[in-house]
Amino acid sequence: MKRRLVVLAIGGNSLIKDKEHVSLKDQYEAIKETSGYIVDLIAYGLDMVITHGNGPQVGFIYRRGELAKTELPLVPLDICGADTQGAIGYMIEKALLNELRRRGISRLVTTVVTQTMVDSDDFSFKNPTKPIGSFMTEDVALENKKNYGWEVMEDAGRGFRRVVASPLPKEIVELDAIRLLLRNGYIVIAAGGGGIPVLRNAKGELEGVEAVIDKDIASSVLAQNLSAETLVISTSVDAAYINFGKYNARPINAATLFEIKEYLLAGHFKPGSMEPKIQAAIQFLEKGGEKAIITSPENLIMAFRGKAGTTITK
Repeated sequence: MKRRLVVLAIGGNSLIKDKEHVSLKDQYEAIKETSGYIVDLIAYGLDMVITHGNGPQVGFIYRRGELAKTELPLVPLDICGADTQGAIGYMIEKALLNELRRRGISRLVTTVVTQTMVDSDDFSFKNPTKPIGSFMTEDVALENKKNYGWEVMEDAGRGFRRVVASPLPKEIVELDAIRLLLRNGYIVIAAGGGGIPVLRNAKGELEGVEAVIDKDIASSVLAQNLSAETLVISTSVDAAYINFGKYNARPINAATLFEIKEYLLAGHFKPGSMEPKIQAAIQFLEKGGEKAIITSPENLIMAFRGKAGTTITK
């Protein structure tokens, strides 16, 4: 299975280009473009598991629920995650199959609705900080806290929002199914949005939890468990940068594991942006991975050839 196996984590820009293009039609057009770059990698001779973000899409489902809560029950976050995995997986499947057919490449593609095990003792459950849903006044926030048991927090002076835990991923529940599909020649779409967060209750049963898992960290765990050769994190910028956003910014074309850790400690990567991507790459390499690449969708094939993006090795 280690034969040139890549876990490719595609970012939100592969689905939503900007705030003016958020319709499902716009999202599909965006994924069609990204699929062309993914098929370049498939044609390059790579086996592949594709993961994806789902933050805005979960937000849309959640907002619909808020607007309709006088008539319909709110959709729990684990079900929101399952819904988006199916919908986004379908769009990626369709776009990939159409592009593969156009190029005369015969490959199978499928989506696995994926659960990710988390630890009930994870600190984030005691200190939830991940904002979801719409902004509220303080009075409405406190009412929702009373009626629904929400944790709420003021968000950057713009109002109050619900906050949930963001626990670390521990295990991919459907790992054996993904392995079986890879052995049978499938390109697999899995662990969308980091996977549906679940834990085992006192009876030993799987139980969904109201939480959000970081997609890049979950992709790293999946890549480790599959003994993938390379973890690729596709994002909106062409590479990771030193002094990003400053006059003296410069891309990191190549770095060792030691060097990237030094850049991280020096504060070059913003929390909630590039920092978790770098942490995911570090974790992957420390657990046996050979190479991690960070780049934009249009630069994927050039990054594999060492001519674009950021490549991190041991």
